[in-house]
Amino acid sequence: MSTQHLIELQAIKKIFYTDDVETWALDNIHLAIDPGEYVSVSGPSGCGKSTLLSVMGLLNSSTEGRYFFNGAEVSSLGQGEQARVRNREIGFIFQAFNLIGDMSVFENVELPLTYRNDLNRKQRRELVATALAQVEMAHRDRHFPSQLSGGQQQRVAIARALVGKPKVLLADEPTGNLDSKNAQMVMDLLAALNAQGSTIVMVTHDPRSAERAQRQVSLFDGKVVDDRNIRPSIRAVG
Repeated sequence: MSTQHLIELQAIKKIFYTDDVETWALDNIHLAIDPGEYVSVSGPSGCGKSTLLSVMGLLNSSTEGRYFFNGAEVSSLGQGEQARVRNREIGFIFQAFNLIGDMSVFENVELPLTYRNDLNRKQRRELVATALAQVEMAHRDRHFPSQLSGGQQQRVAIARALVGKPKVLLADEPTGNLDSKNAQMVMDLLAALNAQGSTIVMVTHDPRSAERAQRQVSLFDGKVVDDRNIRPSIRAVG
């Protein structure tokens, strides 16, 4: 096993069973992602993009295959250990923002940290302040999601994904609920985060968003049908 990859999927299959019907969402996926890469995953609706991201994020387990994260096999871990890896090492950005309406911006961003027993209140507050500054939303920390635009809500959601300093950001259609102006702002932010060293894997149906990545992976019927580097990664040139 190589330890140079941040994410390494080996012969991953995911089959959903409904009554007597088998649906192959992922079919023999081999994929490796290195630290500092910015990878887009695209393909037609139902091709397995979101399923692939959920397996990478340990939100869903594969039916077959092995998954190595930062050199350690995580596909064989119990649910508790997988949850620990997910909370500390993986940041999620969703299309629907998934902010909690009766919690302030600060409280929403702090939420993932409250499940960690290795941080005290002062450390949590410092991490939240840093994350909000990264997305230029520190001045709205006492506001509530309903008081923000869609683009601002997604920035807060990105801060929540960043706050624990994860090794990878997984973004599922991060501009899907945004108008073109706010979508551009979010894509600019993701590019800036990658330039600062963040590893990003983004599922998108938008060709313009996919072109912002350094590497484009295409899926069709649960298989990788194309995998190309568009430009050097930050890690490669740094």
